[in-house]
Amino acid sequence: MSESVGVGFGLYLITDRRQVRSGDLLAAVERALAAGVRAVQLREKDLSGRELYALAVAMRRLASRYGAKLLINDRVDVAAACGADGVHLGAASIPPSVARRLLGPNALIGCSTHGEAELAAAAGDGADFATFGPVYATPSKAAYGPPVGVPALRRACRASRIPVYALGGVVPGNVSEIASAGAAGIAVISSVLGATDPGAAAADLLARISHQGSSRDGGDGRAGDPQGKEGAP
Repeated sequence: MSESVGVGFGLYLITDRRQVRSGDLLAAVERALAAGVRAVQLREKDLSGRELYALAVAMRRLASRYGAKLLINDRVDVAAACGADGVHLGAASIPPSVARRLLGPNALIGCSTHGEAELAAAAGDGADFATFGPVYATPSKAAYGPPVGVPALRRACRASRIPVYALGGVVPGNVSEIASAGAAGIAVISSVLGATDPGAAAADLLARISHQGSSRDGGDGRAGDPQGKEGAP
């Protein structure tokens, strides 16, 4: 598992403020950033546009302090308004090519995918990377059906022209299996934000990602750079 060319992160943190034990989303995200997380997707679908914008501005300021990328879920307007690095689109969102036209050629565009056809469509329309899953069972992704499993993830990674991030039920114990399937990285919510110590949880996942990258490259560690030293903006 390595830093993806043009993407630059191994762990993709997705927010859900309802899972933060302290109730302070910004503080929890900052602990994760301090531990080395270098990509955050702000995904708070129940907020009004005004509320989301205010939170996005604060999150943009926080991410910038750590040299991390910030993507906004679905809301291209909010991404543009707060100066985010990009947007993450779902199946019902506007197409990646349209988002890029609105945000500019340097915007980072991710897409949520749940099968190989969706993954191919996202890549064909200009997405930079995609999440794929749910790979394992997880309550937060139950609406998307049963888990696709590691074999499906492996097939998707082999066929994809863009980096694929495993999503759904990702915990420290299955990082090795995900890496073996060929994923570029992992996308997590509760494994970090639902932890008692989000910083320690993020550090554990990042260490496992780094170990997998080092193992693939014969131990020099260059492929697994979860701290963002190779790809940080």
